[in-house]
Amino acid sequence: MAKTGIKIVASNRKARHDFFIDDSLEVGISLKGTEVKSIREGRINLKESYASIDDGEVFINNMHISPYKQGNIQNVDPIRKRKLLLHKRQIRKLKQDTLTKNATLVPLKAYIKNGKIKIELATARGKKLYDKRRDIAKKDAERRMRQHSSEKYD
Repeated sequence: MAKTGIKIVASNRKARHDFFIDDSLEVGISLKGTEVKSIREGRINLKESYASIDDGEVFINNMHISPYKQGNIQNVDPIRKRKLLLHKRQIRKLKQDTLTKNATLVPLKAYIKNGKIKIELATARGKKLYDKRRDIAKKDAERRMRQHSSEKYD
């Protein structure tokens, strides 16, 4: 009996602040047993993580999965390099995007879908400081407009 639905375990909100997101896709990830149990408990951190392409394979780096509390010798290094599961044509497209568009591969969120752990991987281009300031100003203006409109009707 398979579990249905999607449960978001971790999201990388800072990625949307630091990067322009071009394209995203759902990828699988190769994990050890205690890592899966730890992720199901929500003990995963995507901050400062990124993906790289090495010898035709995609790996995620700096993703922190806390060691499972009940695990003993089966626990592995929390920030080890983990392999992402993609088709060859997807890997070729990602490699082409990183070379031509000068893009970075950034994980946006980790979630459990139908009992399997998935990562949403995005090709992203870095924002300049003035782009970040413009986004903050736009969000601030929208927030003020919402507050002002709610004050009128109260």
